[in-house]
Amino acid sequence: MASNTLNLIAILSLTISILLSLYPQPAFSFQMEDFDGEEEYVLDHPVIIPNLRSRSRFLKTSPTKDKIRKGADCDPHPSLNICKGISANNGTSLLYCCKTHCRNVLSDRNNCGKCGNRCKFGQRCCGGVCTNVANSVNHCGKCGNQCSSGVQCDNGFCGYA
Repeated sequence: MASNTLNLIAILSLTISILLSLYPQPAFSFQMEDFDGEEEYVLDHPVIIPNLRSRSRFLKTSPTKDKIRKGADCDPHPSLNICKGISANNGTSLLYCCKTHCRNVLSDRNNCGKCGNRCKFGQRCCGGVCTNVANSVNHCGKCGNQCSSGVQCDNGFCGYA
């Protein structure tokens, strides 16, 4: 009787593991959602920075690309910095050099409004201000999600009952 039970348990565990491997959908996601969603920032105005690789004195400055990759390396030194308060994505992004990386201080939770200003648990950086999206009528659940007139935001949902 005991060997039959052990065989049944072994067969069930093998069957379950095979079924789970066929459908690899995670039950829980531990990755932080990226609400910015963009892989690069399109600059509103082209920037001219020194071209450090050029040896010609006639080619000391050259226009950079109109795009900056998200999280691009930057130099905190003011004369070499490519992210020193640059407006991007039609004014929806403001790029600053925070610890040698370009960060959008209008939506980055770890650099909200300025470098190093972290939003607390349950907050999102909406327009450079840490906002509790669980009960904000203007930012219900995410930035910019506005509830209808007279409808309250509760637990990140408009009109949650």
